[in-house]
Amino acid sequence: MSNIFNFAGFMQPMLYLVIALVLGMVLGLERTLAHKIAGVRTYGLVAMGACLFILLARYIAPVADVGSPGQMYVLQGLIMGIGFIGGGTILRTHEHHQEHASGLTTAAGLWITAGIGAAVGYRLVPLAIFVTLSTLIVFTIFLSIEKKLSPNN
Repeated sequence: MSNIFNFAGFMQPMLYLVIALVLGMVLGLERTLAHKIAGVRTYGLVAMGACLFILLARYIAPVADVGSPGQMYVLQGLIMGIGFIGGGTILRTHEHHQEHASGLTTAAGLWITAGIGAAVGYRLVPLAIFVTLSTLIVFTIFLSIEKKLSPNN
């Protein structure tokens, strides 16, 4: 593990933060183009924030002599915390005397984006890229399939 108490020691973690930010922003760009409420900035910050918490757990735990279980608590807290952000994006409305929920895909996208950031924080960049591309496929290709199959169109 590199010494994070000098500038050179911060270069690798900063690279992971940038990778997480970019991957989150890629998903956010698609959401922006689809006119959704959370976009480039939100997705980018969620991914980078998740990565930051994982990096903090990885680098601080050995210094504090806490060991690896602390990393799992950080990840657990991250997963729960992102649920609150996701919950805030879900809107319930009443349309034509029927209850309608919107924002579910955005909430799920924010949740997966936190996972992408966490994967980068754990140095699983190829996995993070794979999940980013898979999520883009769900956001785009499966949206058009859903629209074709929907009885409302």
